[in-house]
Amino acid sequence: MCPALLQNATCLSEGCLCRDRSRSYPSDLSDEEWAVLEPQAREVMRELVRAEGRPMVHDLRAMCDAVAYVVRNGIEWRAMPVDLPPWDSVYAFYQRWSSRGLPQALVTRLRERLREIRGRNREPSACIIDSQMVKCAGTVPKSTAGYHGGKKISGRGRHVVVDTEGWLLALVVTAASVSDKAGAKLLAASLAATFATLKLMWADACYGGNPLREFMSKTAGITIEVVKRTSPHSFQVIRRRWVVERTFGWLMRYRRLCRDYEKLPENHEAMIYWATVLIMTKRLARYENGHPGPPRWSGPRLNAESQAALSTGSKPESTD
Repeated sequence: MCPALLQNATCLSEGCLCRDRSRSYPSDLSDEEWAVLEPQAREVMRELVRAEGRPMVHDLRAMCDAVAYVVRNGIEWRAMPVDLPPWDSVYAFYQRWSSRGLPQALVTRLRERLREIRGRNREPSACIIDSQMVKCAGTVPKSTAGYHGGKKISGRGRHVVVDTEGWLLALVVTAASVSDKAGAKLLAASLAATFATLKLMWADACYGGNPLREFMSKTAGITIEVVKRTSPHSFQVIRRRWVVERTFGWLMRYRRLCRDYEKLPENHEAMIYWATVLIMTKRLARYENGHPGPPRWSGPRLNAESQAALSTGSKPESTD
């Protein structure tokens, strides 16, 4: 690295240029995204701090960019690029603040803002539950992994609950051998402690049965409605359940989540929360910069002229 650059570095850590770096990678937060995330992150960090001490040496934005680089590209911590903070500092930041609940709190704050923008109440009244199985790397101990007979996968399961917009409400990572009903029971306590407004939960046939329905009603006050397939051997968009499937699609764009590399399930949960923070930040930045996105309620995606042209079989004129 150029000695002149090191001499002019503003970071207090020797040889680090994190405060002077420019946006270089697709995973880096844009200025608009950082304007959305920074005030929320600093406020949550002030709330979660346990004791006043020496302030963080490295730039907070560079730290968030470094975590985003790992989550998005799926690299090892030791493979951190040189223009980002040192890998051990980034890992310490990730471990410290993930254990204190920083990404979980950010998900809550960003979700409430996104729901308000979409014209919904801050607290949801309905949700969707589902699970996803992923294979594990060799670094994952066998004591925290298992085999799923239905999916024929040896690994871990992600049991998630999302609202009707697809934003994460609750999450638990278990061995793949843990059934969907058992995962739902683990989520029930979290939902009961966090959301007092939830009344309805849509699910697939794996969550059917009176025992689980009664447990969910007594524990969290939620009624389970099973949404079944009308044609089991053909592709179809299933009512309500497609929302959580889209959420899984969002998460699978982040390579660190395509396979479970974490020794502890809690670390994999933190990775999912960080990915959700990045997804929400990107969406919220678009909304606040004049891109409202699709309408809240489903409707025609073509204008009147294009619909008329399609109905008559003619080719619509270009609107470029």
